[in-house]
Amino acid sequence: MATQKIYDVTIIGGGIVGVATAYKIQLKYPHLKILLIEKERQLAAHQTGNNSGVIHSGLYYKPGSSKAKNCVDGRKQLVKFAKTYGVKHEVCGKVVAAVDKIELPFLDKIFQNGIVNETEGIEKIDGYQLRDIEPHVESIGGIWVPCTGIIDFRETTETLAELVLAKQPESRIILGEKVESYSHKGEESVMITSKNKYRTKHLIFCGGLQADRLAKKDNIKLKERVVGFRGDYYNLTEEAKSKVKNLIYPVPNPEFPFLGVHYTRMVNGDVECGPNAVLTFKREGYGKTDFNLKDTMDAVSYSGTWKLLLNHTNFAVNEYRRAFSKKLFLCTLQRLIPSLTMNDIEPGRAGVRAMLLKEDGTMQDDFKIVYQDRSIHVLNAPSPAATACLAIGDKICDMATKHFNLA
Repeated sequence: MATQKIYDVTIIGGGIVGVATAYKIQLKYPHLKILLIEKERQLAAHQTGNNSGVIHSGLYYKPGSSKAKNCVDGRKQLVKFAKTYGVKHEVCGKVVAAVDKIELPFLDKIFQNGIVNETEGIEKIDGYQLRDIEPHVESIGGIWVPCTGIIDFRETTETLAELVLAKQPESRIILGEKVESYSHKGEESVMITSKNKYRTKHLIFCGGLQADRLAKKDNIKLKERVVGFRGDYYNLTEEAKSKVKNLIYPVPNPEFPFLGVHYTRMVNGDVECGPNAVLTFKREGYGKTDFNLKDTMDAVSYSGTWKLLLNHTNFAVNEYRRAFSKKLFLCTLQRLIPSLTMNDIEPGRAGVRAMLLKEDGTMQDDFKIVYQDRSIHVLNAPSPAATACLAIGDKICDMATKHFNLA
């Protein structure tokens, strides 16, 4: 078994939040030896590398919430970082399009959120103005959000990791090792992975889809449970790409913690449509029929799951139907772009989102990060966490400075 070196801080999880945290701590404390452990053979293998690649503006989030504050701060930091280090990105703007009068009150609400959250440049536009921006969208009006952008989050994560190692050669990033157990002994902690043993002074957990399990192993009293929602995407064919200039979003349904099926032009020029939101039977499963017994039992044995499904039965049924029906998926897409046909879309990839579900069946809406003993746990970091990663990294660095007495 490996190494007698004692690391100052060890981070579990190689998604963008974990790597951004390592970067921020290393930047502030260049002398510290940081270890980051990721169970997959590459960084950003799950939520980070399988999301829609949008730099969110801060339009949707409750003023004063951690999401709102960190999204706006993080967006500005992220764009500056991308410019500095040559990460593929573009601040291209997006439209939020209303197609029914019933959507207008919530459209007004998110516009006011954007004003309070200092989302720069946003403006209300009518259907004609919206069509000038996105000629194929049929709407009665919407919001123009010029500060929204697109980025390669996987490239961002890899660049952050390179900067950590360049700053401190004794820091390490370990791939392909799963943390099996950990224990606190005296002034250090010992971690046993699938291949080695490591010693560290402090631990930070950024486990994403496994966050609740890692917390319970560390004796965190957590009533909520992580539930995975798979999101399927379709791609526009080469011939249909011209129907989308940049980003097109619907007005989200306020009853659900999802932004709805939208159109995203990616940094490589492809155009994705999606995602839907389907309760998954495998937390890290990207196929429509993927199944894991432990993940399924965790979900179906939890009262919060059943309350969620009972409270939103029609929504859940419709999402499952749409997951297995190209025709139904197309119908959703046609609300915004009526001219789309079956020949314009083809099946794309999928992603899985980790949502922290309460016992009453409601979602933990805001970010949730807690400290206990010598550990910090990121328990809930849904969208816009990728956009906000550098701001979240600052917050965790501040927590570590205070609780770990870093110097």
